[in-house]
Amino acid sequence: MKKNLHIIIISFLFSVILWASISLSNDYYATFQVPLKLVDFQQGLTSGSKLPEKVSIKVKGKGWKLVTAKLGSESEYVVTANGDTGKRYINLSNYLSENQWLSSDVEVIDISPDTLTFNIEKITSKKLKVEPDVEVSFRDGYGFATPVTVQPDSVVVHGPVSELKNMNTVPTFPIKLENLSDKLDMKINLDKKNGMSFSENSVLVTLNVQRIVDKVIEDVPVNILDVPADREVVLLPNKINIGIHGGIDILGKLTGDDFRAYVNYRDVVLDTLGGIIPKLESPGNVSVQYIKPDQLRYIIKKFN
Repeated sequence: MKKNLHIIIISFLFSVILWASISLSNDYYATFQVPLKLVDFQQGLTSGSKLPEKVSIKVKGKGWKLVTAKLGSESEYVVTANGDTGKRYINLSNYLSENQWLSSDVEVIDISPDTLTFNIEKITSKKLKVEPDVEVSFRDGYGFATPVTVQPDSVVVHGPVSELKNMNTVPTFPIKLENLSDKLDMKINLDKKNGMSFSENSVLVTLNVQRIVDKVIEDVPVNILDVPADREVVLLPNKINIGIHGGIDILGKLTGDDFRAYVNYRDVVLDTLGGIIPKLESPGNVSVQYIKPDQLRYIIKKFN
């Protein structure tokens, strides 16, 4: 039996090949889905019209011809858009000869859509800010320590006048991220519309994710501004504590010297409640939760 095994296998393979050869000699129907591509615009022209991404082509032919065409079905259905500005109407059946991957031995029964309608218009350019389309969720206790940054933060867009005049930003492809707990740098492609090109096709998006904590900055002095030469203002107390909230790496580097607390003499004079709320300048990327005390008493002294 073992001696005859190779004979059995060869006979089986020959039978399969013979059956396939006979079967593929018959006529069959098939439908191909191929990307649509407009080419050969005149210099300085393009189209921003919304077109179908793919064309559906129903064909009839010998089985082996269809197999050959199917293997090349990743080819694009190319349509020449040569012409001046204005609206164009194109019958896709007129471009069969330009798409040689469809063999002459294959009969095209139907093309859908059968007609394209689009506008050809002049190309203009505009510098636009990049807007990252990123949806994020964090692990418990984590969050953004700084705003999302994009590098480069803007790109030059070349495209049809009708589209660019209504655009103020360029979005990236949407990205969804979950359970983040670390800083992340990502290269993300820009979301390109029909007839457009960018000076950069992708940008570097930085998500500075850190553990979010609280910290108290103690004994920050409160200065008094614009006090007349014949006056003295004594604050009671003259220092405050500041409760802040933010990323652990950022808060760990902050000291009282990074904050500026002050009151204006004019506000003291106009006060009718006996207490003044100090103004505060704080570093970026931190959230001030409170100041204590939130009001300061004062004494105004006049010199003779």
